[in-house]
Amino acid sequence: MIMNKKLRLFAALVTGMLTVAAHAEPFSQRQDVQQFITELAKEQQFDRDYLQQIMASVQPQEKIIEAITRPAEAMTWARYRAIFMTNARIQAGRKFMAEHAKVLDELEQRTGVPKTIMTAILGVETFYGQRTGSYRVLDALATLGFDYPKRSEFFRSELKHFLRLARQQKLDPREPKGSYAGAMGLPQFMPSSYLAYAADYEGDGHKDIWHNPADAAASIANYLKVHHWQAGQDIAFLVKPKGDAYQKQLSKTVKPNLSLSQVRGLQIAIPEGLPADTQASLLSLDGAGGEEVWLTLENFYVITRYNHSPLYAMAVFQLSRALAGS
Repeated sequence: MIMNKKLRLFAALVTGMLTVAAHAEPFSQRQDVQQFITELAKEQQFDRDYLQQIMASVQPQEKIIEAITRPAEAMTWARYRAIFMTNARIQAGRKFMAEHAKVLDELEQRTGVPKTIMTAILGVETFYGQRTGSYRVLDALATLGFDYPKRSEFFRSELKHFLRLARQQKLDPREPKGSYAGAMGLPQFMPSSYLAYAADYEGDGHKDIWHNPADAAASIANYLKVHHWQAGQDIAFLVKPKGDAYQKQLSKTVKPNLSLSQVRGLQIAIPEGLPADTQASLLSLDGAGGEEVWLTLENFYVITRYNHSPLYAMAVFQLSRALAGS
């Protein structure tokens, strides 16, 4: 099973590298790139010469293909947790919260999203803005959009969104940097997420998620609120099932699909204080001490709308608790 997974990753990497190497002509002159330019000029009223100039500056990179074939979310929970639950990350997060207390408190009151969750997402994504990525967003999206067939449609769409937001925010699209997947700024928004959820905290006309912590935090809070964050509600509980009946109800999507009575029927004690109409899901993680079974609620699912990995959501949840001192 593990070997098959490694072989699939190797095949994807080799395919991507061969695709990059197969094009001898300049990137912007490739037929697929020319078709993209034509489509975007027509759909979004871009000047074709401008697009030609921008695409001529693209530098496809094989290391971007390599990076996307080995995401951190493929790790075990024990290894993944060790990356983010460090004293350095916790202390840096508390410092960030102290420095931006006024903004975070106001956003929490306005949106219902806890300041510890906003901060934890920034901590997991970019170590509170210290590690926002070294790839040009343009290069990342173009490389994956044209030389990574597995997800080319998605990344070409994101490239279109990126060029739209650059025009909207009066940015030179050749300048912003981000992750190998084209995620941008302190909160690591993809371009489509930026256009849909980025927020302008000060009201100065700029949604600056690259340099402005207030805009970054406001954008995260807005994202979670739009995805139905439940203010004042719990996120997840570690539980200890009796027997193995729970195993048939383990969920990979973590979308709440069980009533509390159904959970009780699986010989799992319900945490006190949960509303009677609470919906939950069961998640099994391979922790350092063996299997961990978690009862995850709607807010946990909302965090996975930001990043679909349950490991990511759990890291955000546990880091948020550490930042709160619990």
